[in-house]
This record gives sequence, C-alpha cells and structure tokens, in this order.
Amino acid sequence: MEQIVRRAETLIEALPYIRAFQGKTLVIKYGGAAMEQADLKEQFAKDVLLLRLVGIRPVIVHGGGPQIGALMKRLGKEPRFVGGMRVTDEETMEIVEMVLVGKINKEIVGLINLHGGRAVGLSGKDGSLIRAHKRLHRTADGTMADIGLVGEVDAVNPELIRLLEEDGFIPVIAPVGVGSGGETYNINADLVAGDVAAALGAEKLIHLTDVQGIKDGDGRHISTLTKREAERLIKAGVIDGGMLPKVESSLRALAGGAQKAHIIDGRVPHAILLEVLTVEGIGTEIIL
Repeated sequence: MEQIVRRAETLIEALPYIRAFQGKTLVIKYGGAAMEQADLKEQFAKDVLLLRLVGIRPVIVHGGGPQIGALMKRLGKEPRFVGGMRVTDEETMEIVEMVLVGKINKEIVGLINLHGGRAVGLSGKDGSLIRAHKRLHRTADGTMADIGLVGEVDAVNPELIRLLEEDGFIPVIAPVGVGSGGETYNINADLVAGDVAAALGAEKLIHLTDVQGIKDGDGRHISTLTKREAERLIKAGVIDGGMLPKVESSLRALAGGAQKAHIIDGRVPHAILLEVLTVEGIGTEIIL
C-alpha cells in the first residue's frame, strides 16, 4: 500500500509543473547514450509522448556524429576533424544527410509514433526551416580554416514548427541547413537546438548528455549557473570540449528569449520527466 501511495504522491508532485508548462514549448537536444541504448531510446519516446499528452509541446533536435563516422568508415572514407569539427566535403555531406535525415530522424519519428504519438520528421531544408551560411573554423594559431560544408545558422523560421505544434504533432528536426544558393550544410546539433529554442521563445532548452551536468574548477557539480558565471568558466577554460557548444547553445537560447536551459544526464532513466516535472530536478540549469 505504501508503494501505491508513493506513486500517487509522485503524480501530485508533477501537477503544478504540468499546469505551469501546459501549452509551452520545450526544445530537447537528443544525443549521447540516450540515443544509442535501446532501453533509453524506448524511455525517451514514452517520456516525450507523455509531455505531449499533458499539453506540453516538445520539439526534438537530434545529433548523430558517431553514426555518421561509422557509416563513413564502412564506405571506406576516413572521417577528418579540425578542432573537433568534422571536415565536410560534398561526398561527406551526402553521407551526413543520409544518416541524419534518412536514418536517425526516421527512427526517432517511428519510435514515438509506435507508442501512439504523432511525430513528424524535418530537416532544415524543409520549408527553409534553417537558413545557414558557411562557417569557417578558427584554428589554435588563430587562422581561419575552410572545413567544407559546415554551416552556421543565419535564421530559424518557426512558422512550420508552430503549425505542427498547433495540430498536436511532435517536430523532430535533423541539423541540416540550406544556404542562399540552395547548398546543404552540416550544422552542430547543439547550436541548432539553441537557435530553435530562441526562435520559438521556448520555456526550456534541455540538452541530454552523458555527464551529470556542469562542474566547477574543483570538479563539483553545479546545480544552477548564471550567464555571467558560465562566461567566466568558459574564459577560465573550465567549460571546454564537448560541453562548450552545449553551453554556447544555452546562452544563445536565453539571449533569444528562452526562459531556462538545462544540461542533464540522459543516461538516467526518465531524465526529462525528472527535470521538468519534479521539485529537485537533475543536472545543471542555466539562467540569465
């Protein structure tokens, strides 16, 4: 009986958050182990569906770096990186688009729909959703390197996403953009998520990662981080590597009108629900 009562209490705890976020948009950057492990993929699909069913509007932006690298090697093409950015020639761009748009995006859509959701897959080329230009990469010696069809977001057109949200659909977005001449660009999914959250004025941007959250210089977990504190940690080199684009994405989202950004451990079962619908939450929240 105590276990049954605790379950009821959990539902009651979620009630004020459901009420507060009803009709609000949550942009979720989906990646890491949560996108690779079968049990976590299943939980993710159900969690997203639950959010939609209680009136919250999830929008998913996904990555796919490991899967792109794996297919490139199978096709006999060795991946190349400059400062952590994938060198993307035309042949690589075809592989990127094949994996992100043709495979991963459809798998996510299919899994959500399998559980009764109404997910729709998009890339930045659909309805000119993500307009972009070529991004040059600054190397360690300060020079600018051309790494091919790697893009920087110019603008996100929220109209298509809004139309889908209004009709009860769950948009699932692959981070591929289109240039002014119709060229296709590979764009960092973390940064796309931040720009999508800004364009939608999202209530929250949530990054699913493979770490607990952000740590300070002494390795201690930080529960809440302000924009100023985040910028200080970036300047000090405490926030670097794969965490850097996630924090930059969060700051761009906040600057564009999103209310909060969160970086959470997607390996934790039902991580999204714990962050959104409980008192304690998990991970690190970033605020202005």
